[in-house]
Amino acid sequence: MEAHGVDAIYSALSEQRLTPYLAQAGNDRVHALELYAWSTQMSAALFELISHLEVALRNAVDRTLSAHFSDDRVGIPWFLRRPPMTASASEQIELIRDRLRGSGRDNRHQIVANLSFGFWSGMFGKDYDELWRECLHKAFPYGDGRRKTIGPALEAVRKLRNRVAHHDSVLGVDVPFEQARILELSGYIAPELRQWLSNIDRCTQVYEQRPHSEIDSVVVPAAQAWELYRNCSAYICQPGRSFRAVKRMAFYSDQQIHPEFPVIVGRRDNVEWSETTAKMLEESEERDDRKIARIIRRSKELGWNGGRYQVFLLTASDHPDHRSRSTPIPHIRRGRGTAFVRSQRYVSLHSLQTHATTEDYYGA
Repeated sequence: MEAHGVDAIYSALSEQRLTPYLAQAGNDRVHALELYAWSTQMSAALFELISHLEVALRNAVDRTLSAHFSDDRVGIPWFLRRPPMTASASEQIELIRDRLRGSGRDNRHQIVANLSFGFWSGMFGKDYDELWRECLHKAFPYGDGRRKTIGPALEAVRKLRNRVAHHDSVLGVDVPFEQARILELSGYIAPELRQWLSNIDRCTQVYEQRPHSEIDSVVVPAAQAWELYRNCSAYICQPGRSFRAVKRMAFYSDQQIHPEFPVIVGRRDNVEWSETTAKMLEESEERDDRKIARIIRRSKELGWNGGRYQVFLLTASDHPDHRSRSTPIPHIRRGRGTAFVRSQRYVSLHSLQTHATTEDYYGA
C-alpha cells in the first residue's frame, strides 16, 4: 500500500484509535492496519457468540422465575415485583417500559428482550443470593449449583461484551480462554446449546488468522509464585485478572527474570481453593482437573491460603516446547518504583533468550 493511501486511512480512522495497534506492530503502520482489521473481525465473532448466550440466559432466567413466582396464576410478571427485584433493578425496568410505551410495545416479551446483559448478569450477584438458593440455580441445571461459579463468569462475559460492543481493541484479550468460558456457561444451561454454539462458532477460525506478532510471553511478579512454579509447574493469581493471549510465562523476583520460560498449557479461573474442590477434581477423568487437585494440596503446604484463584498450568523443564537460558536476566535499576514489573509485562521469547539485562528492554 502506498504511503499516501495509508495516511488517508489513518486520517479517517484517527491516529488515536490506531495507537494500540501501532504499539503492537512496532510502529509499522501497514501491519497496524492489519491488526486493526483483524481486531474488528474478532470482535464481531465474539459478539455473535455472546449474543446467543445472552438470549439463552435471559430466557432461562425468565422461565425459571416465572415458574417460581407462578406468573400465569397471579397475572403479574416476576420482574414487576419487589421482591425479588431490588430498587435499582426496578428502576432499570421502568426505564425500559417508558421507552417501549411510546411505540406501543410495552409487553412482557419486549421488556425481557430489551433488558441489558448487565441486568441479567447482575441477578447472579450477592443481592440475589437468597433467590439463587430458592430457585435461580435452576436456570443452570447442568452447572455445579454454586452462584460463585456462575456470577463471576457472567460478569467477565459482560465486561467482554462491553469491550467488543464499543469497538475497543481485543489485542489484549485471551480469545480462546474467553471463548471457552462462554461455551461452558452455555453448557450449564443445556449441553445441546453448547454443542450447537460450538458448531456455528467462528472465533477459532478468526483467531487463527491474527497477523503475526512477536509479543508472545508475559512476565509476572513472582515473590511467592516462583517457588510455587518450581514445585507445581503452575502459576496462581487473583480470579478475574485479565491477560493477553500469549504462549509463555516468565517470572520476576529478587531483581531478576528467572531463566525458565514455560509454555501455558491450561488456564482455569475462579477455582475454589479447598480440600472439597481437590477431592472433586481428583476424581475427574480430565487430566487438568487432577493436576489442579494436586496443585491445591501442594500450594497449601507452601502456605497458600483458601479462597478463589485463577490457575495457569505450565510446562516443566522436560517438556519439548519448554525454553530456558543458562543464567537469569538481572534487573540493575534500584530504588522505589524501579521494579521491572508490578502486575505483568509483555515481551518476546526472543528477548528473554537474548537480553543480557533488563536494561535492553528500556533501550528498545
